[in-house]
Amino acid sequence: MIMKNKRVGVLMGGPSSEREISIKSGKAVCMALKAKKIDYVAVELQAGSNTNGYKKSAADLIASMKIDAAFVALHGEFGEDGTVQEILEQMNIPYTGSSSSASRVAMNKITAKEILKSKNILVARHEILTRKDFAKGCDLRLYFKNLGSSLVIKPSNGGSSIGLNIASDEKGLKAAIDDAFKYDDKLIIEEYIPGREITVGIIEDMALPIVEILPKRKFFDYTAKYEKDLTEYIVPAEIEKSIYKKCQDAGLGSHKVLSARSFSRVDIILNEKIGPVVLEINTIPGLTETSLLPKAARAIGIEFEDLCLKILKSASW
Repeated sequence: MIMKNKRVGVLMGGPSSEREISIKSGKAVCMALKAKKIDYVAVELQAGSNTNGYKKSAADLIASMKIDAAFVALHGEFGEDGTVQEILEQMNIPYTGSSSSASRVAMNKITAKEILKSKNILVARHEILTRKDFAKGCDLRLYFKNLGSSLVIKPSNGGSSIGLNIASDEKGLKAAIDDAFKYDDKLIIEEYIPGREITVGIIEDMALPIVEILPKRKFFDYTAKYEKDLTEYIVPAEIEKSIYKKCQDAGLGSHKVLSARSFSRVDIILNEKIGPVVLEINTIPGLTETSLLPKAARAIGIEFEDLCLKILKSASW
């Protein structure tokens, strides 16, 4: 959309466990829009519970700002699950990123995995555990028997590696399940696939240079992501040319299969034997100057301010 004489609301905050990161993304986007002389207003949605009452108060706040378009910098619940997009659609306000329906599908790791698998995109083998089934009692040994000696446990909805753990024994698995249930009533327990952790950013249906992630901790958890000097990043990743292309194709293919729009970031494990395994797609990845999508864009000369402008110009219903 053409941004001349338009007021843009930068939506941030919200009720999710990723609220703090969302506010950082939102503030960075505001600074970028200011530098580009775009008329903007910061719209910080409050913490709370994602209920009908919360939705109404959020809609009322957005309406009071008299905006012509929304730059959605909300991560996790309410922001990436299609809720705020649905509100904006009902208000006839164009917004950045994926549609409400595509956001809903991509945010649900279980549904997304099933779709990716059906389109021959490699994903990790997994099983689903609900709070109700866990309360009835289950044999934790079966997960190791079915999926391997190390397991990854994570909430079915959510991001920023919140509630994600790796377990290699029953005690560790029980603790990981308890932690993940703090964030969701449904979990994914999947096989642990060793390999290089990489991410493929997408902008305007183009795969950006691959970022390799080298955490100094056991894996790329919340602490490794957001505490200074705990992770090293290599952009572009030093990967053999033919395999590099396969990884980019897996990222772009996932973006298209899940009907993502404008931009996203696809997290992948590159296993030496089986190649790229898609872990998940982030329809609203971190948008600070040091986040992974901006790092990838910068590698081909797209500075953060220009990246934000590209995303904004793609805003639609």
